[in-house]
Amino acid sequence: MKTISSRQNPLIKDLHLLATSASERRQQAKTLLDGVHLVQAAIAHGVSLDLVCVSERGYQSAEIAALIDVLAPVTSCIYVPDALFNHISPTDTPAGILAVIKLPTEMTVEPVTSSCVVLECVQDVGNLGTILRTAAAAGIETVFLSEGCAQAWSPRVLRAAMGAHFLLSIYEKVNIAELLADYQGVSVATSLDGARNLYEMNLCQPIAWLFGSEGQGLSADTMALARQKVMIPMAKGVESLNVAAAVAVCLFEERRQKLV
Repeated sequence: MKTISSRQNPLIKDLHLLATSASERRQQAKTLLDGVHLVQAAIAHGVSLDLVCVSERGYQSAEIAALIDVLAPVTSCIYVPDALFNHISPTDTPAGILAVIKLPTEMTVEPVTSSCVVLECVQDVGNLGTILRTAAAAGIETVFLSEGCAQAWSPRVLRAAMGAHFLLSIYEKVNIAELLADYQGVSVATSLDGARNLYEMNLCQPIAWLFGSEGQGLSADTMALARQKVMIPMAKGVESLNVAAAVAVCLFEERRQKLV
């Protein structure tokens, strides 16, 4: 395993750019996986690793050291001092191991006949990652992101989603109106005005769940595309739920109904 100790090394500069720049990730068509769980999840789903980087402290972990021993004969691996690893890590709490993978090839949006999640301008990376993780756990297979959403394959979103990316078909920069025009199920949005109680709705049909940004919710144009509006009943005096929490409530109510 090669050791690198200089910030001026071209490979270190590339890793730093991948960690900090969305445009660089798009240009290189690569991203970073941060943490042993993500690296293991990628391997389990047949994702090829272009490079693996381990820190001095990370290599002291028996789990990481064992993983490196398996990967080193077949994958390019580098070892760096902790301070240098902190420089290239995409997170505030470096996990001691990261890997470079290629971004998925952009896919043409195909007609969807099952339930899906449609996100408009969800910009918080933690929320987006949590939504993707929740969607996968609820049995959703497809998630659509509009223009203005956080980059789905950014390192922080990947870390928050904990491997859910490898279970989902994720489409970015989608035109929501065009998508819903061909959707054969029911489009549903959460709302406070003219909305039905979520728990009184029949959710056993295919549903396109529409969720908007953290601050503004869905735009008026997208809300108008919803065929049904639902509200999540809450205790008096409580403000609306965080978008990731609302997604979880809705998706698992659908799953509960379909399992009955």
